[in-house]
Amino acid sequence: MNRINELFARKNQGILSLYFCAGHPTLEGTCDTIRAMQRNGIDMIEVGIPFSDPMADGPVIQDAATKALRNGMTLKKLFAQLEDIRKDVQIPLVLMGYMNPICHFGYEAFFQECQRIGIDGVIMPDLPFRDYQNEVKPIADKYDVRVIMLITPETSDERIRFIDQNTDGFIYMVSSAAVTGAQKEFNESKQAYFNKVNQMNLRNPRMIGFGISNKQTLESAQANAAGAIIGSKFVTLMEEEKDAEKALARLFEALKQ
Repeated sequence: MNRINELFARKNQGILSLYFCAGHPTLEGTCDTIRAMQRNGIDMIEVGIPFSDPMADGPVIQDAATKALRNGMTLKKLFAQLEDIRKDVQIPLVLMGYMNPICHFGYEAFFQECQRIGIDGVIMPDLPFRDYQNEVKPIADKYDVRVIMLITPETSDERIRFIDQNTDGFIYMVSSAAVTGAQKEFNESKQAYFNKVNQMNLRNPRMIGFGISNKQTLESAQANAAGAIIGSKFVTLMEEEKDAEKALARLFEALKQ
């Protein structure tokens, strides 16, 4: 069974997933960061593929991607770094990247490499759903890699149900229609959005991301979905500390406040 499906079958609440950008803050630190996350009890990891025009990302992740590219990170380099990651990492790994570098690499070659090194899922924020169905899904299914789709407060009920019926793994529930970035709280409109989707009784589990940075936003996300995804807050701490263990310690402290 795919590790993503195994995780949600075993744990249906309180899941914590972290995002970081491969090649940031250092080119060669990718695997050390992943191993540190596993040691510290993180359930699932999103590894960002840096791109020059990350349209869904706020300034923190944009800056990390720019620095990673300057450090020399490429998709080919990332696959090389992850070559032996499954020797000691068991938790689900998800690659998050935009269509341009993945298309350039080639869908068949990309998903084949994902399967070979043990990548469980892929998030492509700018992938049109029609392209997903016609081009990407058949190849991803062939290699047992889950393609995770996003929904936002602007997504219609009809489209949410359509995504739910045609995907597997989990649904990435974006907390707001804005770009990534830490928030202090989820207001009433976001809570109404969470409640609406809760009442739809979807087939797939959901993870809430964008804006989670403290106790209030974490608890709200975990109360309204299977778990939470934290990105910008952790990327900021990685930039400041240049060390995953220290960044994780500071993150856990921030999530208590």
